[in-house]
Amino acid sequence: MSTTLPVIAIGAMGGTIAMTPAAPNAPVRPGLDAHDLVAAAPGLADVADLWVENICNIPSPSITVAEVLSALDFARRSVAAGAVGVMLTHGTDNLEETAYLLDLLWDEEAPIVVTGAMRSAMMPGADGPANLLAAAITASSSLARGIGVLTCLNDTVHLAARVTKSSSMTMQAFESPGFSPVGRIVEGTLRRQWSPATQRPAALPVPTAGPIDVALLEAAFGEDGRLISTAHQAGYRGIVIAGSGVGHMSASAADAVSAAIADGVSVVVASRTASGGTATAIYGYPGSEADLIERGAVMAGDLSPRKARLLLHVLLSADRGADGISAEFNSRGRDCFPRA
Repeated sequence: MSTTLPVIAIGAMGGTIAMTPAAPNAPVRPGLDAHDLVAAAPGLADVADLWVENICNIPSPSITVAEVLSALDFARRSVAAGAVGVMLTHGTDNLEETAYLLDLLWDEEAPIVVTGAMRSAMMPGADGPANLLAAAITASSSLARGIGVLTCLNDTVHLAARVTKSSSMTMQAFESPGFSPVGRIVEGTLRRQWSPATQRPAALPVPTAGPIDVALLEAAFGEDGRLISTAHQAGYRGIVIAGSGVGHMSASAADAVSAAIADGVSVVVASRTASGGTATAIYGYPGSEADLIERGAVMAGDLSPRKARLLLHVLLSADRGADGISAEFNSRGRDCFPRA
């Protein structure tokens, strides 16, 4: 009795998974396309019928909004044509950011699963083929539907809104600080570890393919506000500040925030810590979270500074205004998922 396999679309975007050396022992560079990647992954044909397309082939630090929107278009076309899930191969350096930007814009039940590799194809123990197979298993599973964009590496599945690259070298490079993975691949199947406690926020309007008009700064020790003033004077529409603790900075830096907000710049404060996020009313001194909120800043909640930057960019592109920006961060940044 024949069995009809589900259809999965695979879009290749480059990264380590698609890199090879130009000569023995030389540094690696882009060299493999989507068809090469599929051919090197045994077992994929047993999981799904594959639609394969090359979106781009560049290192992830060079990925721009334009390439992410091309990937979004590929995913939408594929689902409209009958794919039950979409896989994207991507460099790991900025994988979490592409995944989150897609998550903000994705409005389908079908999953997008972003994967890559920590070891290039010619290295001993290259992880690309195994990650491709695990991502295909995830993309074809009914358990992955309705929870947005996911990442899948090293047999571990994370929500795009929570995942971060926590190691630059090791195979277990991706974690969700303060949270657990949403699932794992065990014996060739996806096992969900928990379910989101609330419904996903609605997808946001797609921004243009232009530059991201939001500066990302850190309120480091001794920061006196000059970096904030520089970003303000440079004309950025938005500034995200990675504050210390639950969203703190010096009093002089807070004064620079006030000046930027007075000129119409949207300022969001995240925490530079790995987990815990920002607070709203624990501390009340100048530069504290309560003081910054009174000055007009928005707290990022559990969103990392990098993800807060992308959310603010999309909201500014949609002209949501101060109240709309605050409401979206309150919704998307709050702790609406169970802790590990």
